[in-house]
Amino acid sequence: MKVLLAIAWADHQDIHELDLPEGATVADALAAAHLERRYPTLDVAACRVGIWSRPCAADARLREGDRVELYRPLIADPKQVRRARAREAPRRRR
Repeated sequence: MKVLLAIAWADHQDIHELDLPEGATVADALAAAHLERRYPTLDVAACRVGIWSRPCAADARLREGDRVELYRPLIADPKQVRRARAREAPRRRR
């Protein structure tokens, strides 16, 4: 079966087409893509995964045409960034 593996970088997205046997899992797709060779700085174990924008476990079974997505860890906590930006913004009167 054919599935896609998508990796979102800060400035672009890489999509790899994989041909896997029936009953393959997300972990099988990650292993078949040989990501450690293509992206030596990427820590796959630290990344979350999903199928079609829905987070899932590595043992989730894949179906024909699925899109496996590898989510990079966040650089900063969005809530912390928003709070810091709010503190730095000048106070406005209504």
